[in-house]
Amino acid sequence: MAVNVTDRQRSAYIAAQAADARVNVELEAEGMTLNIGPQHPATHGTLRIVVRLDGEQVLWAEPVAGYMHRGYEKLTEVRTYPQITTLVNRIDWLGSFCNEVPFILAAEKLMDVEAPPRAQWIRCILFELGRIANLILFLGDMGVQLGALTPVFFAFRDREHVLNLIESATGGRFHPNFDRIGGLKEDFPKGWIDETKGVLKKVVGFCDEIETLLMGNEIFERRTRGIGVIPPHVAMEYGLSGANARASGIDFDLRRDEASPLPWDKCDFKVWTHPDGDSFARYWVRLQEVRESAKIVRQLLEGIPSGAIQAKVPRIIKVPAGEAWVHTENPLGEMGYYVVSQGGLGPFRCKIRTPSFSNVSITPWLLRGVFVPDVITILASLYFILGDIDR
Repeated sequence: MAVNVTDRQRSAYIAAQAADARVNVELEAEGMTLNIGPQHPATHGTLRIVVRLDGEQVLWAEPVAGYMHRGYEKLTEVRTYPQITTLVNRIDWLGSFCNEVPFILAAEKLMDVEAPPRAQWIRCILFELGRIANLILFLGDMGVQLGALTPVFFAFRDREHVLNLIESATGGRFHPNFDRIGGLKEDFPKGWIDETKGVLKKVVGFCDEIETLLMGNEIFERRTRGIGVIPPHVAMEYGLSGANARASGIDFDLRRDEASPLPWDKCDFKVWTHPDGDSFARYWVRLQEVRESAKIVRQLLEGIPSGAIQAKVPRIIKVPAGEAWVHTENPLGEMGYYVVSQGGLGPFRCKIRTPSFSNVSITPWLLRGVFVPDVITILASLYFILGDIDR
């Protein structure tokens, strides 16, 4: 049956629709502000990322650091030089021995002291074992951030073998405090070298397993390829170093490109780069670096010289007045100490250059325009430690 609609009814209907439209426009939101953190597992510490969203897309992002600030640089001013090795262990707690080495080298540079060759080789071996333990955790943890649980169990299993070696040699599992000005606390225990060779085979086996589990996985590739691309010029502008820079095609590694008292120049190893600069490239480069570190340790074990592990230094360390800068290729990137001495028992000033600070500084540029699930992928792929930032 036909229904007659009068002009008055039609006008009332149109007016009602127009009123609804006006209400919808008034209620339309400009976006939503989301706090990621301040405690998210992808950040390896306490970091807050404030993001502004348009639906699922990030309009802008701002990292808020400082939740873990412990004032390492100021604390060095009220510590003696031997005490500072305990302090700097805890900056990047996953690569603690690696933090000791550049500081000790800076103090030795000021004192014009050189550790014996055997001590330098042992330093280099433990440095690379620290790198392996650090990056193994990254390789497993990156899978967890994307929903793959199995890789992290493999990582914790094989990382334990490396940590056992570090503990048996230094007495400290995470914080060795093993370096001394002019040398080391003590030599390797009996049987340690043979045990290390066996562990290196397990490390290489882990790399093969993790490559099978993740690198060919369709979900992993779709979540990482083309996500969080950093062009080379942007990486250099933000001061990125280590694997984050090499994954953007920057062929630079302090172990190869700068002279060091540590015997990296005695080893045959390759510096891997990747042209894509995305999250997948950062993962791939670190996987290759674990293999190369295992190769370096194997060569050092075969050629380690005999002799003393400690040079003659005064019982009470008093560093002459002067300034020294030493940096090394740490697991997370370039780590450096600028030490100023006025001739006292401890530094007058100590400026610490940590890689993680630059790794986080790029996030406002890098996260703009990505989708929320990709934020976690990108943060995990940058791989930073918050103690390394809040120093």
